[in-house]
Amino acid sequence: MTPKVALEKREQMIREGYCVIENILTEEFLQELHDESERHIAGHKQSEKAKYHGHYIHVNGDESDPIQKLLEWQPTRESLNQIGFGDFAALGGVIILTKEPNGAPLYWHQDWYHWDDPISCAPWPQEIFLNYYLTDTTRENGCLKIIPGTHRKRIKFHDILLSKDELFGAERYESLEEDYPFMFDDHPNQVDVCVNAGSVILTDARLLHAARKNSTDKRRTLFLAWHRRPNTVPDFWDAEIPEPIASRDPKVEYPQQNVPGKFLYG
Repeated sequence: MTPKVALEKREQMIREGYCVIENILTEEFLQELHDESERHIAGHKQSEKAKYHGHYIHVNGDESDPIQKLLEWQPTRESLNQIGFGDFAALGGVIILTKEPNGAPLYWHQDWYHWDDPISCAPWPQEIFLNYYLTDTTRENGCLKIIPGTHRKRIKFHDILLSKDELFGAERYESLEEDYPFMFDDHPNQVDVCVNAGSVILTDARLLHAARKNSTDKRRTLFLAWHRRPNTVPDFWDAEIPEPIASRDPKVEYPQQNVPGKFLYG
């Protein structure tokens, strides 16, 4: 990756909340991960609560050599360093996610659980997930959908989508259907992120995202790896620091909160 491309990727992450790095995995390693995913899926019973995710399997690196290899994958580390994200550390495992043949779409949501923390208004990402795709993704087989910029700017969806607590309430999830208002709708500003097998999508945890239905007869699989950086100002940042972050008390422990609050500006 050239310095110019690396800067463009970083600026896209800050501006839009995601970027794509193509062909990060070799063909040989891609096959190794495919075999590993099929091994885990073969012994896994899909939960009813994961019907919109397909198979949803947590695997730690110390349980699987290929997964530990992925968490330490040098081309990824080099790319993160070049972008300026070298202080992001993997959290020790992955989630194997599938869209099964004719599998349901995934609802709109965001994965940030620290909305009460002033760090939530950071222009830079604090927590990202890396989606490594084992097959080409298209609109037909369940590609990722994102709404650029929603990691930093509030839109109507933020106030009408079901929160994670609401989604996984006693009966709400079981009764959720694909025609539930807004949760599966297309949005006029959405982007379909279609990539080739072996590519990785970096996504800010605060970004609103979903996935299309898999309308094909083949499984679509990805490995999701969470990465987090310290609650500090990154070395590359030379612009103004938001006041809530500049005055943030690092000794305060903020309760987890998945509902965007005052630190997501309109």
